[in-house]
Amino acid sequence: MIYAGGPHPSDLTFTHQATVAPLVSFYDYIIVGGGTSGCTLAATLSKRATVLLLERGGSPYGNPNISSIASFAATLADTSPSSPSQAFVSTDGVFNTRARVLGGGTCLNAGFYTRAPADYVSQAGWDPKLVEESYEWVEKKIVFRPPMLQWQSAVRDGLLEAGVLPDNGYTFEHIYGTKVGGTIFDENGHRHTAADLLEYADPTKITVYLNAVVHQIYFDTKGQLKPRANGLEFRDAEGNIHKAYLKVGSTNEIILSAGALGSPQLLMLSGIGPRPHLLAHGIDVVLDQPMVGQGMSDNPMNFVLIPSPRPVEVSLVQVVGITRFESYIETSSGSSLNLVGAFGLGEFFKSLANQNFTQLPNELNPLLNPDIQVGIIIEKTAGPLSTGHLELQTRDPNDNPQVTFNYFQHPLDLERCVQGMKTIIEVLESKPLSSFQYPTLSVQTLLHLMLSLSLNARPRHPGVAFSLEQYCRDTVVTIWHYHGGCQVGRVVDHDYKVLGVDGLRVIDGSTFYDSPGTNPQATLMMLGRYMGEKILQERFSNGIK
Repeated sequence: MIYAGGPHPSDLTFTHQATVAPLVSFYDYIIVGGGTSGCTLAATLSKRATVLLLERGGSPYGNPNISSIASFAATLADTSPSSPSQAFVSTDGVFNTRARVLGGGTCLNAGFYTRAPADYVSQAGWDPKLVEESYEWVEKKIVFRPPMLQWQSAVRDGLLEAGVLPDNGYTFEHIYGTKVGGTIFDENGHRHTAADLLEYADPTKITVYLNAVVHQIYFDTKGQLKPRANGLEFRDAEGNIHKAYLKVGSTNEIILSAGALGSPQLLMLSGIGPRPHLLAHGIDVVLDQPMVGQGMSDNPMNFVLIPSPRPVEVSLVQVVGITRFESYIETSSGSSLNLVGAFGLGEFFKSLANQNFTQLPNELNPLLNPDIQVGIIIEKTAGPLSTGHLELQTRDPNDNPQVTFNYFQHPLDLERCVQGMKTIIEVLESKPLSSFQYPTLSVQTLLHLMLSLSLNARPRHPGVAFSLEQYCRDTVVTIWHYHGGCQVGRVVDHDYKVLGVDGLRVIDGSTFYDSPGTNPQATLMMLGRYMGEKILQERFSNGIK
């Protein structure tokens, strides 16, 4: 396949394995995490400063599971130690995944590209003009118009029939109604990622090390009003220790872009967090900050699997219904083997084969065939309003922290889920979807099928009378849009500088209170570009060349 858009990203001369890193090095900016925000931030800062980007995972290039739309599920299902995806289970009993690869979540996700709503930008205090320019900077390189084939078109028409109006056509804007959004998959089904945006970087000013796991940030406390971050320690794949320091300069900084799990985890490992928790793990306290790890949220997702008697295209999210009750309806399609794997249903076929479905129609028998064609219609609850927290389990940064999201703890989240499920039912009963369903397979049967599957590790309620409220609670899964832990006004200020210390910022989804729009990836990439420009403006306003 010919790569569209200049030299192939895998040819970038500044990307190396961490094993070749010097034992000690010096930079203007050190960025931890080469993910959705980190890549755009590093590329931008390298225009005017020397930048070190440390990514704990490997390269996305040459991995067919990442690059091909047809292999979407395979990457998420890979649980090997070097996998681009690292599985974790929240204390709520919901299976989840965090990225471990250059490009971050853009290497694992369903590819949907849509901007944040205008009021989100306003509430964040961002400059609308620079936001627009930053989105466009991303879109020029890696965003495409999806093909919109049979299944996606039918769901779009079903949403319109169900009253999710108006028809907004193809747009990146977040507006009420039904729309077609962008995608980071090109016309050949090839994934483009935030790592591709490193092509914008100045190759003479940036260094990227892969498989570089940061263990601790160093702080200078002598003669300082506040502790100042001045360097860090990272280890390569062979366990060798490397140290990177900031060059002398008042504007030079370490920036965490390690994600909603990684950034609060690394702050705690470096001595910034709740004092009792840090002391319990034997960590010296640099700053008692009880809000680190607080405000963790994950947007609940619930869905219905629809076996189709006619072929459907392989598609990930292209259409979205943005309802006025703050629930988003989206869809994917393909073979059941691919799609159920993508949603973490490793026991799907085993569950079907081992259960007695004598009360279900014979049409369900084909589901035992992994090549059966299916569509999935999902509901994502906006916000959400329910929050939890994150804590260390060990002092090893390779280990997952323990995280609690408290799904549906807030009653409005549950109410929005119920309304979203009612909309899905209306779409399923619409005329455009009729040819994609077995006529004897009722919606109620499909819902009971979902309740029988091992979607999560939460308690089952087989004896409870059916209700959509219980359905939401029992079948909740993640849509991988978790956020929080280093929120603005709690852990960082409105310039994303960590409160109580100098020389340290956090720029990623851990700073969010709500997930922006129907998918956060566009806004996370925008944020890296946006803050990179703001930081450079600040740097040069201080007379630094």
